[in-house]
Amino acid sequence: MEQRRLGRSGARVSALALGTDNILNPTPEDESIRLIHAALDAGITLIDTANSYAGGEAERVIGKALRLRGDADDVLVATKFHYPTGPGPNERGNSRLNVLRACDDSLRRLGRDHIDLYQSHRPDLDTPLDETLGALDDLVRQGKVRYVGSSTSPAWHVMESIMTSELKGLVRVVSEQSPYNLLDRRIENELLPACRRHGVGVLCWSPLAMGMLAGRYTSAEAPQGDSRAAKRGGIYAERVTAAGVETGNAFAAMAAAAGHDAALLAALWVKEQPGVTSAIIGPKSVEQLERLVPAGEMVLPPGIAEACDALVPPGAAVASFFNTAPWLTQRDATV
Repeated sequence: MEQRRLGRSGARVSALALGTDNILNPTPEDESIRLIHAALDAGITLIDTANSYAGGEAERVIGKALRLRGDADDVLVATKFHYPTGPGPNERGNSRLNVLRACDDSLRRLGRDHIDLYQSHRPDLDTPLDETLGALDDLVRQGKVRYVGSSTSPAWHVMESIMTSELKGLVRVVSEQSPYNLLDRRIENELLPACRRHGVGVLCWSPLAMGMLAGRYTSAEAPQGDSRAAKRGGIYAERVTAAGVETGNAFAAMAAAAGHDAALLAALWVKEQPGVTSAIIGPKSVEQLERLVPAGEMVLPPGIAEACDALVPPGAAVASFFNTAPWLTQRDATV
């Protein structure tokens, strides 16, 4: 598995990362542990989670899985804070109160003395960035956090974060985690160039576009029964658009005609884009993991990049994976 530098830090992470939103939802605990162990065996060295996944229980399962391994010391665990973890007004967001409390809670569930990469799950436009970065800076100085990052942020917000860190002498983000796949290429316009210029690694979630690029959907109105769109609805269902399904099926047909597995090719396409550090894959089973891990040491076959550009031009989108962001709406997802 190819290992890449994480932003301008000295840390290196695998070109494929293991996403864990499916742990316990729906993947059972025993299968989740086998999945984590199989990912480590395949050379994956970055596990990404959040304190909101399965109500925090995903962190507990990850900690248990790593303790069962005697050779997991080199694995980097990334987790996140932001979404509500309780009914209180300060049990959410990116305030100092929540950041410090959430970190201790995540450490307890993970059973670790530090978090390798601590990320704001979403920007909090009601909290000053220097307050959030100041809390993160304290956590780094205390040894509870090694590196910090952000997630699903626009380019201007990443740049504001960097400027705030430089002006106030606070810890600086080493990574931004954004949605990126062939159906939503908008980060190519500003975010990827900005991150490349300023040494910020980019971790990409949903490289398979919730399975649309694997040809899993026949229509946006009636998503497949075991898909997130069908089971969770809401923001997940909104991401499955008619144009996305049509384009995803065209991509799957193109992959099959060229003799490639569509899901693997979708992950590979993301991993090979300039400025990308890791593509975060979120398999539900060991079988799905084994289908995707070869992408970690492959390069794009000849002609595939051009065929993908013909389906969705660079910088364009036919589905919106930023639909939880306050500065973008579904209306912005146009070809």
